[in-house]
Amino acid sequence: MNSYVEAVNYFKGNNPEDIVKQYGTPVYMYSEEKLRKQMKAVAQVITKYPYTANYSVKANTNLEILKIALSEGINCDAMSVGEMTLLLKAGFPKERIFFVPNNVGVEELQFAIDNGIMTSLDSLSQLETYGELNPGGKCAVRINPGVGAGHHEKVVTAGKKTKFGIAEEDIDKIFEIAKKYNLTIAGINQHIGSLFMQPDPYLQAVSNLLRIAHRFENLEFIDFGGGYGIPYHKLDDEAEYDMEDFKKRLEPILDEFVESYGSTPLFKSEPGRYCVAESSVILGRVHAVKQNSGKKYVGTDIGMNVLVRPSMYDSWHDIEILRDGKPLSRENLEEISVCGNICESGDLLAKDRQLPVGIEKGDLACVLDTGAYGYSMCSTYNSRPRPAEVLITESGEVKLIRRRETIEDLMKLF
Repeated sequence: MNSYVEAVNYFKGNNPEDIVKQYGTPVYMYSEEKLRKQMKAVAQVITKYPYTANYSVKANTNLEILKIALSEGINCDAMSVGEMTLLLKAGFPKERIFFVPNNVGVEELQFAIDNGIMTSLDSLSQLETYGELNPGGKCAVRINPGVGAGHHEKVVTAGKKTKFGIAEEDIDKIFEIAKKYNLTIAGINQHIGSLFMQPDPYLQAVSNLLRIAHRFENLEFIDFGGGYGIPYHKLDDEAEYDMEDFKKRLEPILDEFVESYGSTPLFKSEPGRYCVAESSVILGRVHAVKQNSGKKYVGTDIGMNVLVRPSMYDSWHDIEILRDGKPLSRENLEEISVCGNICESGDLLAKDRQLPVGIEKGDLACVLDTGAYGYSMCSTYNSRPRPAEVLITESGEVKLIRRRETIEDLMKLF
């Protein structure tokens, strides 16, 4: 593929140069059309049985995006008081919020209790604390199903080498604590990891969790977690996650469980990345082109403070180069490393990447698939203010949804 942004008409007729003239660089750009398309897809993963998709908001907490999720009928998972507060502000009723923390203090658990938000407890000690705070209450527990998957060890959230969940061998202790505090275990949940492109590990974990579910009576819901991947290698024509094939393979597993369990709980999943990743690009300015020991570097203002995933996870993001608002041809390529403006040798967006010949100072670097764990993991490292976020609506209007931080903003907390 020569250009993804052209193939999907990402900018809807808007010139990227006009956008950055108004909002500066770097800037996060979002497509409302893509957001709604992905959210509609996850809302239909299960149609035969009661089901909700719980968007994992840690992927992107912009208030406007949360409001889009609300309008699409998506429920949400929250990891903190801040995320719960954002969801309440976006208009989510308490019944559509699921608090799935780990290793939190009594203040955060009490906030969820006071606001009537269903909470999943990640360990026996957290379950004990919850019981002390809310005897006679109703909650869920997070189970480690013993199966993990993901693109990097730091995003695998189940299996034998992870901090998350209660191990299967400790389930009897769950019942002991629940009895001690008269707690109702209303649901169980899991999460095996993030960014898998093949469904087999997920289906295996679903089967395993449903096997474990038989040990719990009268469950109101079972949450299978999320982690569906997206094609980060778009310019090499990587195929999308085959959601239709996944749905066909999932349904018989649910059929067997419902028949044997004797009742039909609400099924849930927790998509995060799948909902938002492909909706966003980052536009940044090329400020320098240079050679170092025979290697070519293109220096931009998209530092690891703006997008940390490549530095933290060795993550791949396709990059297109725009000149006068149009992508440069990919017919003639050369090996280039693209870096940011942070004083760290690890501040690399792309290492030894095949990019168009002739990149010049003043061009725009367009980094694809930045909607998940992009802005939500931004920092002000090197005392650089965080960028603006802009939404291209379905009608093509360009709308500011978070202003750029200023130096004055950075000074306010001192």
